[in-house]
Parts: sequence; C-alpha cells; structure tokens
Amino acid sequence: MFKKYTYHLLFCCALLWAGNSTAQTGGMYDTLRVEAFITPEGDTIPQSWLPPAQVNAVQTNQWKKYWKDWTRLRNAVYVTYPYAKTASKIISEVNLQLAHVPDERQRKLIIKSREKELKRDFADKVTNLSVYQGKVLMKLINRETGNNCYEIIKEFKGGFNAGFWQAVAFVFGSNLKQQYDAKGDDKDIEKIVLEVQKLYGYKG
Repeated sequence: MFKKYTYHLLFCCALLWAGNSTAQTGGMYDTLRVEAFITPEGDTIPQSWLPPAQVNAVQTNQWKKYWKDWTRLRNAVYVTYPYAKTASKIISEVNLQLAHVPDERQRKLIIKSREKELKRDFADKVTNLSVYQGKVLMKLINRETGNNCYEIIKEFKGGFNAGFWQAVAFVFGSNLKQQYDAKGDDKDIEKIVLEVQKLYGYKG
C-alpha cells in the first residue's frame, strides 16, 4: 500500500558571479531579476521558489509499528502529564504541612484530608485511564517528584498499603518502583514532555 507524502520545498539560491581577469563589456543578460530574502541581520539573499514535489514511497511494517507506538505514547503523555504536575504540587504542599506536625494523629488527618480532595477532583478521570496510560503516569510522577509511586504510597499510607498496590501493579504487568530515565529508556517520553511544556507553558 502506497502512502502519499507532499513536501513543500523552499530553497535559498545564492547567485555567485566572478569576472574574468580582463575587462568585458556587459550584455543584456548579465543581470537577472529575482526575488530576495532579507535576513534579520539586514543581509539580502537572492531566492527562488520551486513547485511542490510529490514523493510516493512504501511504508514498511517496521515504520508502521514505529509511528503507531509513537502516537500511542504521545497521546498517553499529553493525557497524563497534567495529573503528574498536579500530584507533584500536592505532594510538595503536604510535605510542607507535615514538616512541623510531630503528632502522628494530626499528620494522618492532614493526609486523609488531601486524599479526599484528590479523589473528589481526579478519581473519575484517573480511573478512566488505560493500563498503558497508568504506566506512563507513574513514570511522569517519578519525573516530577523525584520519588517513585511505591515510595510515595509508603511515605503517606504506610508500608502495608505500598506492598498491596505493588502487588496489584504486578498483576497488570507494571511496577510501582519503576524509575524515570530521561536519557535512557524514557528518552521518547522526555521529548514529548518538553513538547507539552512548550505548548502549554508548563515550567520544567
């Protein structure tokens, strides 16, 4: 199956003229009038336009799979990144609240209050995520907070709850302890995150 791609090609063509060692009389075709492009620095460069060109090529199964996977990943990052940013903000706020609260009972009340807030605002949205999107979300939470999901649950809900949800994650082929590697396995996610940040004005 052939897939048609149309590329609009723009070329800046520089016309270089060199005179002979001996003087010559100019003719009527010595100067050609062309369009010009003026650079921000004030330089004038001759330019000409070529018509659009069509390139027909066969898309291999390997490339089909690549673009399918890339589109799936890009969609998952766009959907889940706002949740990761919100989670990071709330975790920072909770940590600030708990920093000067030594009483264990009071600490639990603060955590429970923020947990209710999260459920109210995000429960329906997060539960509608696919398993794949959930995995991407865990990666992004690790990116934004510096802690993996297992560490976060253990910190706020205790080791038993962390162990329970880790077991649930394993059932779905995931791992709460997964780390974010921007220069390694997660370099494609990182590219898309930077794209999202630039598009929506998120601060890194």
